[in-house]
Amino acid sequence: MEWVFDSEIIEWRGPAPYYFVAMSESDSAELKEAARSLIYWGQVPVRVVIGETEFTTALFPREGRYLVPLKDAVRQAEDLDEGDVVTVTLTPGRRSDPAR
Repeated sequence: MEWVFDSEIIEWRGPAPYYFVAMSESDSAELKEAARSLIYWGQVPVRVVIGETEFTTALFPREGRYLVPLKDAVRQAEDLDEGDVVTVTLTPGRRSDPAR
């Protein structure tokens, strides 16, 4: 199963800034049900494609939505920053490789 959606890059300031793309609540609920066997500690391992960059990561649950973390390598490769709207293609699956 695959999800494709457009969303804005947001910054979450903690000890260091982190950048995320949020799934909609309905897509998040659908993914949670479809990926039930993959979920660990509330996170879902996924393969993500943004632009020409493909990478693996784990989605974070937050307020009824899943957040896709954007590694610095991905943002730099695609020349992305906070506020940009990106198209995300997401497939649930085990984590296995870094951003490339």
